[in-house]
Amino acid sequence: MKLKNKVLMGVTLAVSLIGLSLGQSMMNATDATAQSAKAPSFEVDPFWPQPLPNGWILGNVIGVAVDARDHVYIVHRAWGDGIFKPFAELGLQQGTSICCTPAPPIVEFDADGNLVRAWGGPVEGAPYVWPDSNHGIEVDHKGNVWIGGNGRGDSHILKFTNDGKFIAQYGTPGINEPDSNDTTHFSRVAKISVVEETNEAFIADGYGNRRIAVLDADTGEFKRYWGAYGEKNIVDPTERYRHDPSTPPSKTFTGPVHCVEPSNDGLIYVCDRSSDRIQVFDRAGNYKSEVLIAPETGAQGSTWDLDFSRDADQKYIYLADGQNQRVYIIERSTMEVLTKFGGGGRQPGLWFAPHSLATDSKGNIYTTETYEGKRIQKFIAKGITDIPAMDQGALWPAGELN
Repeated sequence: MKLKNKVLMGVTLAVSLIGLSLGQSMMNATDATAQSAKAPSFEVDPFWPQPLPNGWILGNVIGVAVDARDHVYIVHRAWGDGIFKPFAELGLQQGTSICCTPAPPIVEFDADGNLVRAWGGPVEGAPYVWPDSNHGIEVDHKGNVWIGGNGRGDSHILKFTNDGKFIAQYGTPGINEPDSNDTTHFSRVAKISVVEETNEAFIADGYGNRRIAVLDADTGEFKRYWGAYGEKNIVDPTERYRHDPSTPPSKTFTGPVHCVEPSNDGLIYVCDRSSDRIQVFDRAGNYKSEVLIAPETGAQGSTWDLDFSRDADQKYIYLADGQNQRVYIIERSTMEVLTKFGGGGRQPGLWFAPHSLATDSKGNIYTTETYEGKRIQKFIAKGITDIPAMDQGALWPAGELN
C-alpha cells in the first residue's frame, strides 16, 4: 500500500506541474518516478589514465574533449594566475623536491589512457597571448584544438593543430571591461563548441560577458550573439548574482555562462551555472525552453557542463554538477532527471568539483575536477539497465564494495 500511495502521489504531482506550466516555456526538472525504470549505467575505471611521465602532475583540470579517434584531450591550469594557485602546496613547485613538475597545459591521451603528447603554455615571442587562466577545450571536426581563457583580462580565443602548432587568435587580449554587445572581443570565455554542419564555433562567453557568441570556424568572423531567452540587446548586470530560488529566474544570464553544447538535431544547450538552469535555443539563437536543475543549489550553482549519449537520437544528457558533486542522467525529450551518481570525495567514482564532462564514441563518460580535485576520471558505459536508486553514489566495479 505504501508503494501504491507513493506512485499515486507522484502521478498527482506530475499532473499538477503540467497544469501549472500550461502556456509557459519553462519547466522544472523533476526526479524520475517509479515508471521511469531504465537508464544508462556506468562503472568507474580506477586505472584510467595511466601515470604521467617526467614527474608531471596536473593542476585544476578545467576542460575535456574527445576527438574522432576517441583520443581524450584535457586542459589544466599549469601555473597560478593570481586567483588560482594550483601548485602552491609544499613540494609541488618545480625544483623544491623530487615531486613534481607541472605538466604542459594541454594533455592528450589515447583511448587506453596512455599519454600521446602534451604541449601549450606561454612562449616568448609567440604570435599569440596564452590566457592568464585557460578554460575549456574543443577538438573540432578538422582535428583543431580550441581553448578560451577566464583569467582577468582574458578576452580572446586560441586555435591550434592537435600537435600544438598555432593557427589563429580571435578577439583582442587584455580587455578587462565586459561588454556583452561588443563584437571585437570576448570576456573570460568558458567553453567553445564547433558545429561541423555549419562550420560555426559557438562560444560560452561566459565569466565576464553574459552571452553566446558565434564565429565562422575558419576565419573567426563574428556572426551573431544572444543572451538569456534569446535577447539580442544584453544589459550586463552590475552586481554579483545572489541565488534565491524563491524568486523568478533572471532575465539575463547570471553567469558564468559555463557551457554551450550543440545537439545533432539543431539545438544549442547552454549552462547558466549560478542560476541552476539549462536554456535551449536553435542555432540562430531563438529561445526554445528552460529547465531548472536542483534549483535549491546555492553558491556556484548546479549546471557546470553537459554532453549527450552517443545514440543517433542523443536520448540522454549527462550533466556535471560541481557544487553537489554529482552527474545527472537526464532524458533529453522530457528533461527529466532519471538518476544521478557520484558524491564528494577523493576515491575513484567520487569528485571534488566535477567541472567538465565529455563522452566518447562508445558512450563512456570522462569528467574533470577543478580546485583540489585536479584529475580526470573515466566511467565505462555498461548499457541500459534498471535504475538501482535515484542517487547511486560511487559507481565502483561490481563486487569491489563488498
